[in-house]
Amino acid sequence: MELSKTAADPMPAEDRVSVSHSEPELVPSRYPLKIGDIEVLVVSDGVLSLPGPMLGHNADPSVRSAWFKEMFLPYDELDWALNVVVVKSGDRTILIDAGMGAAFPDLPRAGRTVQRLESAGINLASITDVAITHLHMDHIGGLLIKGVKERLRPDLRIHVAEAEVNFWESPDFSQVSMPTGFPEALRKTATRFLQEYKGQLQTFENQSELAPGVLITRIGGHTPGHSVARLASRGERLTFAGDAVFPVGFQHPDWFNGFDHYPEEAARVRIQLLRELAANRESLVATHLSFPSVCHVAIDGDTFRWVPGHWRY
Repeated sequence: MELSKTAADPMPAEDRVSVSHSEPELVPSRYPLKIGDIEVLVVSDGVLSLPGPMLGHNADPSVRSAWFKEMFLPYDELDWALNVVVVKSGDRTILIDAGMGAAFPDLPRAGRTVQRLESAGINLASITDVAITHLHMDHIGGLLIKGVKERLRPDLRIHVAEAEVNFWESPDFSQVSMPTGFPEALRKTATRFLQEYKGQLQTFENQSELAPGVLITRIGGHTPGHSVARLASRGERLTFAGDAVFPVGFQHPDWFNGFDHYPEEAARVRIQLLRELAANRESLVATHLSFPSVCHVAIDGDTFRWVPGHWRY
């Protein structure tokens, strides 16, 4: 699969029109829950169609194919969910990641975050903080849609690990396994984002408290500055794991994802995180787990088991 020239060389934000998806919503696209006193809204940015083998490019093809069959998934191309989260704690309203945005017409089923925030009654001007897990285009593109920056509050704080900012000054793609066009698209989008929002970046070294019970913590692996958001209130806990965990990561945490810049470190980080989540019995949400993504992690021998969260009506 290739990105077209248009997608691989995205137009500057100021040259693109605002995206508007007017078709009716046929499936739920937002899911609210509470973690103690913290309000959480999981929002679907849409889906990305990507080659299935990217979920484990270091695995034996026959074993990988058997996993896809066991999970009732197509082997060759797979719809990857794309989730973001809104968190309200104290007087802060925090958007965690921002989705794909409008600059990639070859990925037309993603980029819905802004529209769906508006549908949920969330005014962009009410967002006090944005936490970015990492600077891949499907996590920052929503903030590059034409007209979005002007609708955000001027004192908006954008939190991102210092190591992530430094990485994108000269990014390393030597160990990835991405379709043609993606490295250049990722590089250009990250550069544009850092230029556009450099005056609002709040960088941190290892951890930052954004609001009562809301921590963003750098764990690395996927990218050097990849971070997770950890929520805790009244004995309840939830972690938004970004790209640290993909669907195959429970049964095969040692499989490399094609978007991992440092796959061996990403596997080590994933295993450590899943062990912590299982021990804490806390809820997990991740960018590319099927919407609404809310689940738990259980130990299953030497690996892990995905336990779906009960739908809260």
